[in-house]
Amino acid sequence: MEKSQKINPFLLHILHEVDEESKKGLEKGITLNLSGNNRLIPVERVTSEDFWILSRILKKNPYVNGLDVRYNLLKDVGAYYVVKLLQKQHNLIYLNLMFNDIGPEGGELIAKALHNTTLKYLRMTGNKIENKGGMFFAAMLQINSSLETLDLGDCDLGMQSVIAFATVLTQNQAIKGINLNRPILYGEQEESTVHIGHMLKENHCLVELHMCKHNMKNCGLKQLCDALYLNSNLRYLDVSCNRITCDGMVFLADVLRSSTTLEVIDLSFNRIENAGASYLSKTLSSHNRSLKALSVVSNNIEGEGLVALSQSMKTNTTLSHIYIWGNKFDEATCVAYSDLIDTGRLKPDSTDVEPFVVDGHVYLAEVSNGLKKHYYWTPAYGEAYNHSSNAGFALVPVGQHL
Repeated sequence: MEKSQKINPFLLHILHEVDEESKKGLEKGITLNLSGNNRLIPVERVTSEDFWILSRILKKNPYVNGLDVRYNLLKDVGAYYVVKLLQKQHNLIYLNLMFNDIGPEGGELIAKALHNTTLKYLRMTGNKIENKGGMFFAAMLQINSSLETLDLGDCDLGMQSVIAFATVLTQNQAIKGINLNRPILYGEQEESTVHIGHMLKENHCLVELHMCKHNMKNCGLKQLCDALYLNSNLRYLDVSCNRITCDGMVFLADVLRSSTTLEVIDLSFNRIENAGASYLSKTLSSHNRSLKALSVVSNNIEGEGLVALSQSMKTNTTLSHIYIWGNKFDEATCVAYSDLIDTGRLKPDSTDVEPFVVDGHVYLAEVSNGLKKHYYWTPAYGEAYNHSSNAGFALVPVGQHL
């Protein structure tokens, strides 16, 4: 069948490069990059048939321990061949399957294969495995003891599977980072945050938690904050793209007064406004000395709140990264952040703004830096995993790559 199968030229090109590298006598540890959105070389996206050929080649290759096949066309049939590869290739520790049109059936196959595997990092981002597939992944975490990072963002998980993950993670001692972004939740009672809050009280391993697009409001954030008083492991909390306002910042500011572990907080695309920024700045100025990075991108904050945050950086020497683009800049804001950068207190690659002067007035321009700029895509030129664009993953290095 392999002889009659037309070989994907993109796949052939990448495999030839790997073969050349392995002949040089390199040590184990090659990550095979077959991403379908690569714009630097002609790409014919990998199909399930192509992956069948790839799996037969890789199962005997001791040099490859990472496989990135994001943005391809594997679908559920390709998921079957992924399972075969996982069963045969025991050197594989990193697998990126994001946006491959894998559905609930394919998700079930992969989850069951993970009951006994050496895989440490798995990205299923954007594959619509839905509630059914999510339940199989939650069941897998009851058995699996090798997986450290699991990304199920944009997978259309339901309330039932989100609660199942929260329940399982009270016992699982292996998972260090989990992404549950954008589940499909109905109702206004925020049951998911109640269960995840309970999990955070019990779990002593989780370092990184992403809860973007959970329709979380101040009540939900309070559930998380109450749990964080009893949690001494979580270092990266992502609650971006929710419905949190200034009242929620009262709870978060109180947690930051006593927390000595939280290092990265992503509040992007909420609505904390001046009052919320003021609560945070007071805590950061006087009490907290653990937070290293804060993102308040697009939070409807005006000059008063932004200046208050800049002032907190003068007394708080631990806070090294701050991201403020998408708010309402006035001249006082522009001057304040320009001074931080000019004095060296804020490094140019640790913020998303850059000052420039026109007719004697200071303005701020956007720079492509952030906590996770390259989460969905990687740049056509330059380094894909540089620290300035992905500071959250650099400061809290839980998983391999993104």
